[in-house]
Amino acid sequence: APPPRWGCPSAATSGACCSAAAPASGPRPRLLSPCSGAMKRDPPPAERQAQEEEDAGEQKTPLWIFGYGSLVWRPDFEFSSRKVGFIRGYSRRFWQGDTFHRGNEKMPGRVVTLQEDYDACTWGVAYEVCGEQIAASLQYLNMREAVLGGYDTKLVKFHPQDKEAEEPILALVYIATPQNPTYLGPASEEDIAAQIIVSSGRSGHNIEYLLRLADFMRYFCPQVEDEHLFSIEEALAPSCPVYARLRSL
Repeated sequence: APPPRWGCPSAATSGACCSAAAPASGPRPRLLSPCSGAMKRDPPPAERQAQEEEDAGEQKTPLWIFGYGSLVWRPDFEFSSRKVGFIRGYSRRFWQGDTFHRGNEKMPGRVVTLQEDYDACTWGVAYEVCGEQIAASLQYLNMREAVLGGYDTKLVKFHPQDKEAEEPILALVYIATPQNPTYLGPASEEDIAAQIIVSSGRSGHNIEYLLRLADFMRYFCPQVEDEHLFSIEEALAPSCPVYARLRSL
């Protein structure tokens, strides 16, 4: 029988639920030209400091980047280390529209963003980038997440799942807010699943995105409950040809 799933660890616990490392990254795809609806934003302190150090010819302070969607299995940038863990105060939701990676203008896909939720936590992977990796990763992610995805940046406290980590790590995270033009907002799990089934973009089918994220949680954090994610997965018709083909790979 599968192990029970638990929710957000209490502040008194270490947050450990799995000991395996995050999946290895694959080859980096070539991105096309930016979309016309790019968002202008002011970078948070960590990103601004990294940019200032780059301009001054110094890149001494490591930067941590937290991923909770496709970044958990496909970061596509060089990094020095990675840790599985969680951030508090946010729920992961399939509320962001995607007209590039997992959908198009006529039929947007559904991808995850974070919603403020005091009692919740979101599990994912944090990547440490150092030296020249900082500028390269930020340049790549600002195109992938901010320009093409409609996401903004914020600093959060990341809690590694390994027992050796005593203090949380300040990390950069990309969040799609309701103010961005491709934000779709809440919907029932059944309606979200129905939209995912018919959506596909330049990075692949929307179903693949959902299944890879569900597999990450199932294999690397098997005792963590993500009711929203797993409910959408269960709502996908097992008889759907794309679903069956991806599950058979």
